[in-house]
Amino acid sequence: MDMHMNFYRKLPIPMDVKEQFPADERVVKIKNERDPEIARIFEGKSDRFLLIIGPCSADNEDSVLDYVTRLAKVQDKVKDKIWIVPRIYTNKPRTTGGGYKGLIHQPDPEKKPDMLQGLISVRELHQRAILESGLTCADEMLYPENHRYVSDLLSYIAVGARSVENQEHRLVASGVGIPVGMKNPTGGDLSVMMNSITAAQGQHMFIYRGWEVESLGNPHAHAILRGYVDKHGQTFPNYHYEDLIQLFDLYQKSGLKNPSVIIDTNHSNSGKRYLEQIRIAKEVLHSCRLSGDIRKLVKGLMIESYIEDGNQKIGGGCYGKSITDPCLGWDKSEQLIYDIADLL
Repeated sequence: MDMHMNFYRKLPIPMDVKEQFPADERVVKIKNERDPEIARIFEGKSDRFLLIIGPCSADNEDSVLDYVTRLAKVQDKVKDKIWIVPRIYTNKPRTTGGGYKGLIHQPDPEKKPDMLQGLISVRELHQRAILESGLTCADEMLYPENHRYVSDLLSYIAVGARSVENQEHRLVASGVGIPVGMKNPTGGDLSVMMNSITAAQGQHMFIYRGWEVESLGNPHAHAILRGYVDKHGQTFPNYHYEDLIQLFDLYQKSGLKNPSVIIDTNHSNSGKRYLEQIRIAKEVLHSCRLSGDIRKLVKGLMIESYIEDGNQKIGGGCYGKSITDPCLGWDKSEQLIYDIADLL
């Protein structure tokens, strides 16, 4: 044995899982209707504001579906101004490697990991969310090789702050065919983020899932500002007016297609103080009103929101409360969406 790993079981390839659990015709239709509008937002052809909103982690099918169907009712009321893409994040990066790694690892957070059931659960959850809400969703591409298990169901992908420097993430992002947000790294270096967008917008040949593949380039790869942490472990925001002007200037020098940014209102921008997301969202919209350049650049917000305020430990027993980062509860989230619509 030349590796210190136990090869536990061989998992089915994405094509086999998709054949066994195919996308419903209504899902295909909804995705085909929604994807072009999201592309138009990033191309500046639609002035709708994108709202990528939902739980930090999709830990429980019932409460996630409850949340997403609530969002759909709000979407109907604000559809002229806001385009909602629910966050259904099924893979979770863990800073030290410990803790809940997401639905794909543990379909039941209180039981042992089961990757096969996890892959099936993730497909089922994304599919049910679309059918029950009429909204197509976002997920984080934490493991690029796993993307193809749900590639026919997603409308948006985020590449996280810890992954954005990784070559495989950048190259796969160039070939996924839907908008990909590249977060600034945890240390805050914007040139790293801009380089990752450049790579994702380019064409590449590389090895992917045992194939030699050619990617066509992703014109809708864009920036996500999520704040940063300095060498002393202190968090700092990067959503202020000056930060957005700086990013606008970086884009002007870059020659990149479709200059765009999504502001992540939580993480280091809020110092994980989830209630601050309300103020941060409103400050970003104020900056948009002060500067036409910023309004053109800022395509939307990313907000961590669930049914109950805050978070709890695994097994805490509170329905619709995050078991990872703290989230804004439903009542405050609903009001915030209406406030954003009024401010646009």
